[in-house]
Amino acid sequence: MSIDTVQVRMTNLFRQLGLDSTPEGVAKFIEQHRLQPKTHITEAPFWSDSQRALLTELLESDADWAVVVDALSASLTEVKST
Repeated sequence: MSIDTVQVRMTNLFRQLGLDSTPEGVAKFIEQHRLQPKTHITEAPFWSDSQRALLTELLESDADWAVVVDALSASLTEVKST
């Protein structure tokens, strides 16, 4: 399945990244991974080289996917309330 034919949503981004793409899997990933302030999403240490390359490609090539990657980045940098 090509990236061009996949519906642009968070679950499909996770599927493209080879991660658990269920809503629960997405939530668990976001809960367990954090971006440090001023760290670009593609520089996070928890990505594999291929995941990093895909994120970079999506950010550079397609506005719809870039919005989803940006939303993931925002979710990973949100401060958890206690």
